[in-house]
This record gives sequence, structure tokens and C-alpha cells, in this order.
Amino acid sequence: MITSTRRVSPDKPEYRIAFSLDEPSELKDVEDFLQTFPDLEQQLQPLLPCQALKESVQVYKDHCKMAKEFHKVKTEIALLEDRKKELIEELMEDEKASVEIARLEEEFRVLSEENRTLVKVHSQRLETLRVLIQKRQGSS
Repeated sequence: MITSTRRVSPDKPEYRIAFSLDEPSELKDVEDFLQTFPDLEQQLQPLLPCQALKESVQVYKDHCKMAKEFHKVKTEIALLEDRKKELIEELMEDEKASVEIARLEEEFRVLSEENRTLVKVHSQRLETLRVLIQKRQGSS
């Protein structure tokens, strides 16, 4: 006879489960499932089944299967949340880059316009200088 004692929560009494090992093949199957599920709250942890009742063993196996699926889904959610954070960071970097590109394009436009104005003023001053030099040479 095997007994197992579990406390569902600190304020609740302990539960004691006893069962015999009359069917060793069933025990082997159950031992395959014996494990802890750290993702589950204490009151949701699977309790060892009553070996004498096949329904109890099946419920235990189903419970363990659901606990494994829960762990898998929880892990996938965590991975997806991490990926979401990465994508948000990339998006923020892209937005910063877009703002910087727009700023640089505007700066380039302003500087190009200033350059055209300066080239035009330079050409006018150069022409004025040529005219003045010709007048000096013509008056001398």
C-alpha cells in the first residue's frame, strides 16, 4: 500500500491518498507521468491517482497531459512576448531613423537652396567685378 499526502493550500487540511500496487503495469504508466509542473499553482497540481480505479488513473494522465500542454502554451506565449518586444524596439528604431531621414532631407533641401543662392550671388559679383575691371582698363 502506498500513501501520498498533499496539502492543497496552507489553510486547508492535508489530503491523504492510499492505493495498492495490485496492477504493476498501471503503476509503470503512472510513473511515466510522475512529475512536477512548476507553472501550475499548488492547488492545480495533479494528485496521484487511486491505482485501483482505472478512471482515476485516466483522469491523472489527462490532467498531466493538460499540464504539459499548459506549460508548452505558456512557453510559446513567453517566446512570442519576447519577439513582440524585439519587434517593438525595431519599430521604434525605424521610426527614429525615419524622423532622422526626414530631418536630413529637409536640411539638404535648405542647404541646396542656400547653395544655389550663393552661386547666383557669386556669379553676379564676379560679373560686377569683370565690369569694374573693364572700366578701369578702358579708362586708363
